Amino acid sequence: MQFGIFTVGDVTVDPTTGRAPSEHERIKAMLAIAQKAEEVGLDVFATGEHHNPPFVPSSPTTMLGHIAARTENLILSTSTTLITTNDPVKIAEDFAMLQHVADGRVDLMMGRGNTGPVYPWFGKDIRDGIDLAIENYALLRRLWDEDVVTWKGKFRTPLQSFTSTPRPMDGVAPFVWHGSIRSPEIAEQAAYYGDGFFHNHIFWPASHTKQMANLYRQRYAHYGHGTPEQAIVGLGGQVFMRKNSQDAVREFRPYFDNAPVYGHGPSLEEFTSQTPLTVGSPQEVIERTLSFRDYVGDYQRQLFLMDHAGLPLKTVLEQLDLLGEEVVPVLRKEFANKRPANVPDAPTHAARVAAKSAGSGSGSEGSSK
Repeated sequence: MQFGIFTVGDVTVDPTTGRAPSEHERIKAMLAIAQKAEEVGLDVFATGEHHNPPFVPSSPTTMLGHIAARTENLILSTSTTLITTNDPVKIAEDFAMLQHVADGRVDLMMGRGNTGPVYPWFGKDIRDGIDLAIENYALLRRLWDEDVVTWKGKFRTPLQSFTSTPRPMDGVAPFVWHGSIRSPEIAEQAAYYGDGFFHNHIFWPASHTKQMANLYRQRYAHYGHGTPEQAIVGLGGQVFMRKNSQDAVREFRPYFDNAPVYGHGPSLEEFTSQTPLTVGSPQEVIERTLSFRDYVGDYQRQLFLMDHAGLPLKTVLEQLDLLGEEVVPVLRKEFANKRPANVPDAPTHAARVAAKSAGSGSGSEGSSK
């Protein structure tokens, strides 16, 4: 199982000081957080993609390429790649290039994006969101899987005998997760291709997460990629920790109350009781995270959001120390002990290349994860 962190790259006022970092400071902080993630033994760093204030990560491959040069083991991912407003040709080439730069330590998470104004900025209509996601991803898969592509669709100009460059490293494209909070069509898409399904797992109760994961698992089996238990599932989540749970609640409360996404709504206590947000001691985070398995089954990737809502860099780095030293080692052991033998490991480039060499799949199906 893989453990890591994801960032949305928000530039938010620290409610305890009244100061917001500059864009430059925020970008540099994200780079420092990624390096710290490797230092404390995490597996994955993932960044979102946004093209509107107050967010800064508009070019994920630029950021991840920089991080690749400064790390050795960390898997570099996106927590959103906008399959709707990006050109699939550019996605194919950018991530194949990043794959080579990072020696295969790359995957990505497809998402539609939920910011309406972004669509027309890139010449698209949000009402076409699902159709764009389906058509663009179908083209992206062909660009990675076929050396020469002739194609015609609804949303971009046709391609005639086109080859995207560079070709995927070792003939195996980056692994793809399809991220969705509420769209069953995206769970269906992930299942159809035998790709991973990532549920953000932040704003919704366990019953909703269970419903979405179960849909994906059932459809994964329907398309012949394996049993429902062999489907590749990832979860998000958010935590804030201190040694003493009361200290964690007291310190995090002003950040929660003023956060641009969930502030000025339900109380911290209501939110933590109704969603996976965990604010407390490392042991409480361990227990809450282990409980996710009860309603989604055995899964392959757990990412935590830790640098949001204006938290200063110093605090985030302290959180990562707690995560790497006290939480993840226990989670690794406990999840491994409970994991049935028929449940696949988290996908890596090396494992997928080996599976392809052994003739067990094309690199995009469940058997080759």
